[in-house]
Amino acid sequence: MEDLSDSALAHDVSLLLVDDDETFVKRLAKAMDKRGFETTTALSVAEGRAFAEQSPPAHAVVDLRLGDGNGLAVVETLRALRPDCRIVVLTGYGAIATAVAAVKIGAVDYLAKPADADDIANALRAGGAILPEAPENPMSADRVRWEHIQRVFEQCERNVSETARKLGMHRRTLQRILAKRSPR
Repeated sequence: MEDLSDSALAHDVSLLLVDDDETFVKRLAKAMDKRGFETTTALSVAEGRAFAEQSPPAHAVVDLRLGDGNGLAVVETLRALRPDCRIVVLTGYGAIATAVAAVKIGAVDYLAKPADADDIANALRAGGAILPEAPENPMSADRVRWEHIQRVFEQCERNVSETARKLGMHRRTLQRILAKRSPR
């Protein structure tokens, strides 16, 4: 593999998105394209590794929990193939232990879902030890809760009873939440 100069790396906008939620990854790919990246998407650990081996990207956003394994395997592959790759681990199951593990094997940041495309782009572009800026308009706690409920609802194929069981709430309460408009 050839050595890339700093100026070549600065102009390399290749981005690999690895997430098993097809709807989410398509939306994120569009959003990242609008922010100047050239995106490639993968829906599994195996696909992510294959894309990485074929053409190691300069940037990557990897979901932690994928249908066929742990996204940290993709992070390790990327780090081995392209040590300068800027990797952000994205997950709906934020925990300090997994964040530490992700950073130890080479991720530059760890964001909890739902993460805004601007936050992801800022994390990918943040230089060295400089921390990314706090978002100007962070989501309210009600909005974060609503987004989480919507994500679980979609994962349960819009089945209200199954979603209520997974969230540990009464079915009627969930129905009332789903009937309301999203909070700001």
